[in-house]
Parts: sequence; C-alpha cells; structure tokens
Amino acid sequence: WILENGILGKAFPSSIMESPLISKIEGIEGSLAEITENFNTEKSSKSPFMNAGFMNSREYLTFQVEAKNDPEKQMTIKDILQPKKNIPKEFWLDEENMDKWQYLKGAKKEKRKTKKGYEYSYNEGAMIFPDKLDRPSRTIITGEGGKAPSRFKHVVEQEGKLRRLIPEELELLNMFPKGHTEGVPDAKRAFLMGNALVVGVIEKIGKSLLKLI
Repeated sequence: WILENGILGKAFPSSIMESPLISKIEGIEGSLAEITENFNTEKSSKSPFMNAGFMNSREYLTFQVEAKNDPEKQMTIKDILQPKKNIPKEFWLDEENMDKWQYLKGAKKEKRKTKKGYEYSYNEGAMIFPDKLDRPSRTIITGEGGKAPSRFKHVVEQEGKLRRLIPEELELLNMFPKGHTEGVPDAKRAFLMGNALVVGVIEKIGKSLLKLI
C-alpha cells in the first residue's frame, strides 16, 4: 500500500531504507484526548513512528522510506531565478539593514523578558543565509512579502548581491504558472503563495486518485 498499490505509493514512488518494523501498540486504550496526553510520554522522547506507514485497529506498520527521485529532475532554487534585469530595485537588500538580517538569520542564545517582566532563556539555531541555490526551497510562509528583515524570508545571492524572491519566483516554487497572482500588490502576492500548496504535488495525487476511481 505504501510502496506500490496505494494512492500516494503510485503518485510518489519510494523504497525502504530499513527493514519494516511491525508492532502492536501497547496500552493505547481510551479517548483521543487521553491518547494525545499520554501516548509515549513514559518512553524515550524519540517517536516510535518512522516516516511512512499506516495504522489499522490500533496496530501499525512503520518503516523508513526514501523517494525514488531522478536527481536531474529535482527542482532547486536556481531553476526558478529570474534574470537580474527583471528584479525591481526594492527587492535588493539595503546595506543599512544587513546587520539586522544577519542577526535574525543567525543562531541565538540570550535572555529575554516578557511584557510582565518574566525573564527566560531564548535559543534558536542559525538559518542558511543566503539560501543555497543548488538545494530545494524551504517552505514559503505568509510573511514572505515586504522589505522588512525577517528570519524566514528567502534571500538569494545573484551576481554578488543579495535580494528577496519576487512574486513570479514564489509562484514557480509552488509550481503555479508565472504571473498567476498578478493584479494585487506584491506583498499580497507573496501572502497568497505562503498560503498555497505546491500544486504539482496535488496534481500527482489527483491523477493517482482518478486512476483508482
């Protein structure tokens, strides 16, 4: 079902990385709320589930799979970049804000206070800055638009300068036709793409489902 016969198995071929683990879940009686609160709390913090599997009658099969991708067909950020001449000037990062971009993208281990004066430790890891052009894109979020520095906005280097992604590039990352969101401000176009799905994924699932029907 997972590797061959299921809807997702047909849409996204994969292969097993480790031997299948078949187990019966112990002590998983009770309501959904009770299971949510108590499941796996007395064991290791590591999840008992791998990245693929299914459950039936409180028994599950779970195993680790990897996609059967053709590396030559894998989309990376560089595949969607538009020519430098097509990039409006407001998408290039200002040098005066570079320190703030570096801070937000960097690792942090610092003391912070809430509005009520409670002090707490704040830790987070570093983000890749700028984004690697030879890798797939990170998820687009609804706050992708606008000039303000942000930890989560995409930043790429093009011909020695740093810039944000333009709406057409965000559309292409989600596999929409270029220009799909034309007619609204750029920040709204970015919001729409952050609120969207990768339509190529949905298309593959739809075709697999249609064949089954």
